Amino acid sequence: MGDEIEREERARSALSRRDLLRGMAAVGMAAPVFGAMRTASGRPPSGSPTTKQAADALPRRRLGALEVSALGLGCMNVAWAYGPPTDRAQAIRLIRTAYDRGVTFFDTAEVYGPFLSEEIVGEALAPVRGDVVIATKFGFEVDPVTKERRGLNSRPEYVKQAVERMLKRLRSETIDLLYQHRVDPTVPIEDVAGAVKDLIAAGKVRHFGLSEAGGATIRRAHAVLPLTAVQNEYSVWTRDPEHEVLPVCEELGIGFVPWSPLGMGFLTGKVTPDTKLDPKADLRASASFPRFTPAARRANRPLVDMLERVGKRKGATPAQVSLAWLLARKPWIVPIPGTTKQGRMIENAGAADLRLSESDLSAIEQGASRIEPSGDRYAPQQQRLIDR
Repeated sequence: MGDEIEREERARSALSRRDLLRGMAAVGMAAPVFGAMRTASGRPPSGSPTTKQAADALPRRRLGALEVSALGLGCMNVAWAYGPPTDRAQAIRLIRTAYDRGVTFFDTAEVYGPFLSEEIVGEALAPVRGDVVIATKFGFEVDPVTKERRGLNSRPEYVKQAVERMLKRLRSETIDLLYQHRVDPTVPIEDVAGAVKDLIAAGKVRHFGLSEAGGATIRRAHAVLPLTAVQNEYSVWTRDPEHEVLPVCEELGIGFVPWSPLGMGFLTGKVTPDTKLDPKADLRASASFPRFTPAARRANRPLVDMLERVGKRKGATPAQVSLAWLLARKPWIVPIPGTTKQGRMIENAGAADLRLSESDLSAIEQGASRIEPSGDRYAPQQQRLIDR
């Protein structure tokens, strides 16, 4: 088997990596899953590529003091949100394939599932824990037994209890990057930063981040404990961070992680006005997401058409163009596209090799400026959870 894999690797090296990724994405294939071929000890069997070789496949970027792959993997989808939970074995295989494709940055949260995403990420990455960066989030109170969600809770004592449970689910002694999931207006951000500072001193957390935080909150938290990253929604059709958050991050040397960089799947071009969204399993089917009504999807389609035109010139998909656009914005931006499909994950990884010219970027800017997204980002109740 070792000789067979070696011959395959030599043959594949004759192709450019970009052509390989796009070709495989086009036909829905996945590359050999080296992680799936590891022995029980976590070491690759004789003849397979080493961990170092696999992990060198994607370029690197820095989020503050953290070095990560230029694209991460959002792991919410495997447990919740855009459909029923993914089969556990399939989800683990997806995460390990991402690692073998060079992804070293994996994003999860206690509320995803709840708990299921963290459990899957912990199991999938246990054999390579020292080679990856795992980010997770606190901020919503979830009953550890019933899994009932009880709203926001960032009280220092609760944060510390939540982290103990996170570490067990993640099968880890430390959390590389711990975000506050949503700013809790009842708890001063200075107290939250102080709690995380205690966790860092205890060796249970390495770096601190905020999610969906505004500029003033970022400054106050950073004054107590330097932030490594801020994670807000950001894409071609959701550009709120450009007004305040990105300039603050650049000023303070904080990395930025766009979540939902593909517009909750809309910017891939696969979600059309006729797509049936399951109201029992897909959040986008609810009234909380006005941009996903059939009428809004129809009105927003020109944005996807514009991305497809740029992609056609580059031999790329609209998803790849969307991610490459984000990568071109700043060198300290690291998108975390999520998916449940290996073919889509491989397609997304191809964006790291896509270079958009000044003409391409200008076409995207001009096209997007003429297309006002139809529908609010969230319904009012969800909007209130976003810090301004």
